[in-house]
Amino acid sequence: MSEIPSDLRYTSSHEWLRQEDDGTVTVGITDHAQELLGDLVFVELPEVDSQIVEGEACCVVESVKAASDVYMPINGEIVDTNQQLVDEPEIINSSPYDDGWIFRIKPDDMDDLSQLMDSAAYEEEIEE
Repeated sequence: MSEIPSDLRYTSSHEWLRQEDDGTVTVGITDHAQELLGDLVFVELPEVDSQIVEGEACCVVESVKAASDVYMPINGEIVDTNQQLVDEPEIINSSPYDDGWIFRIKPDDMDDLSQLMDSAAYEEEIEE
């Protein structure tokens, strides 16, 4: 059973989002997504200072089984990336919601977060 923290927002493409105190939003892939992918061997991080629109592929995670795009969950600017993943992509497997975050964004509109799924809706989504 996948871990689904209740304080996060989720997308149907298996990204999670956490609103930070400084007004940024941290993004990663869910526990469910990393379980489906298996052992991660490579992460291609997005470019810092890139302005990316919702739904656009912004980076890639690769496992021994497959490569998968990570999609921009809301409109915004990439302000930080988790450089530790360059050398240790497997951190996502062991800590998808904490040390395995992928990038941080400055959202164009913080209200966009409210349009995303809460933990209960995401749980229903992955059970189907």
